[in-house]
Amino acid sequence: MNRVKRFDVMTERLSRALAGRTSRRGLLNIVGGVLVGTSGLPLLPVARGSDKGADTPGPSGTHSEHSTGNPQDPGDPTSCDYWRYCAIDGALCSCCGGSVNSCPPGTEMSPVTWIGTCRNPADDRHYIISYNDCCGGAACGRCGCHKNEGDRPIVRPQNNNEITWCFGTQSQAYSCSTARNLGVALNDA
Repeated sequence: MNRVKRFDVMTERLSRALAGRTSRRGLLNIVGGVLVGTSGLPLLPVARGSDKGADTPGPSGTHSEHSTGNPQDPGDPTSCDYWRYCAIDGALCSCCGGSVNSCPPGTEMSPVTWIGTCRNPADDRHYIISYNDCCGGAACGRCGCHKNEGDRPIVRPQNNNEITWCFGTQSQAYSCSTARNLGVALNDA
């Protein structure tokens, strides 16, 4: 017997054994459950940009042009060395008329985002940072930063910063990126 014939015989035996133990409805129920369950898996690690209140200003309530004004959030948001930008890729909205948390006028924040975990030098803790692209309007092109801490190959798109994340917006045109602090990482490493 050649290999193909053996494979056919083995497949037929397994199929008949399975058919003898299960009903068609039961099998369709299992296959449908697996298909529906696995279709939701890529959505799990993606943070949504629509949750409000993730960032709050410092105790003074105001921020200077090149500093956050908050000792717990040190650094210059217009510099690629700012601690929240450890996994950012693109133009900084803080240089383009927006801020580290908000989009410039005339653009729209994408509801889908990539996330990173960055260490805050003020308290030496790691925080979850949501990188939202601002879409629509003209491309900014100023303060371009390309950081790769925690970047993953494109096979894991939720961890990759090379994708333009302008999904769910009226325009797919990329303008700049924000870096919203979502809170302390659970496993502070």
